[in-house]
Amino acid sequence: MDPFLDVDLPLPDRRDGKVRVSYALPDDAGGPRRLFVTTDRLSAFDRIIAGVPYKGQVLNQLAAWWFGQTTDIVPNHVLSLPDPNALIARAATPLTVEVVVRGYITGVTSTSLWKQYADGARVIYGHPFPDGMRKNTALPYALVTPTTKGTGGLHDVPLTVAEVADQGLVPAKRWGEVVEAALLLFRRGQEVAAQAGLILADTKYEFGTAEDGSLLLIDEVHTPDSSRYWVADSYEARLAAGEEPESLDKEVVRRALLDAGYSGDGEPPLLPAEVWEAASRRYIDAFQRLTGTMFEPGAYPVPPRLKEALRDVL
Repeated sequence: MDPFLDVDLPLPDRRDGKVRVSYALPDDAGGPRRLFVTTDRLSAFDRIIAGVPYKGQVLNQLAAWWFGQTTDIVPNHVLSLPDPNALIARAATPLTVEVVVRGYITGVTSTSLWKQYADGARVIYGHPFPDGMRKNTALPYALVTPTTKGTGGLHDVPLTVAEVADQGLVPAKRWGEVVEAALLLFRRGQEVAAQAGLILADTKYEFGTAEDGSLLLIDEVHTPDSSRYWVADSYEARLAAGEEPESLDKEVVRRALLDAGYSGDGEPPLLPAEVWEAASRRYIDAFQRLTGTMFEPGAYPVPPRLKEALRDVL
């Protein structure tokens, strides 16, 4: 029986995030735990809140699946998946620095490689870039670029590796562990994506520390919200035609916002239902390609106490 069934409600210490709501669970013999509920919020441009059908379940189930595929690289915080929208994890202390691993020069926001490169930068995140690079093409090697977590609806703040050290954000030895784990995770992600007919262009990882100080992989991993996935079959043809790659991530929503003239400031425009439906199809397609299984909403039994705890957020 899942130990969550025995906790007393209401749950204390609720914390809201961009795409998750976190609850502290009462301590037990296994140490402190947290309940993470994946919502249907969309973090494209950070302040967009809208319902992509089944988005929360896709993110939660796919992240849990990926955690299971990467335990040989770095331990993670997952304990159980009691519900399609919920994950019970051991409590961890997040590092103050997250990392984005980039295998392609792409993106449209101010923190992206391509936007900075197109604006004339030739040293980005401390890495030199030659002239003549084309948008959405592969980099000679994967770049690990650190950021600090954005708060209050703001973008994450880009850093160089030197700034991580100079500001004392992560000890040198721990930073070395983070970089090594991030590159191995990204390589694993690209291998699995390639087998699924996809290209993993870039992704974000968040790490934390367990009670004993060991490194943990936390948050969510290799989902359509945390990663940029392209369809491999059409990539070369679209690149040759000067078109954007066919994506299986939140890029369809980002592009719709750009087409509507929204740059991230002020209230976003209302998007037609077709945009959200298209995003949902892409999320589900990514899930099914990567896991090799059909997506089944509500496939997990929901314990009564979990239903009660999630009543106000689902």
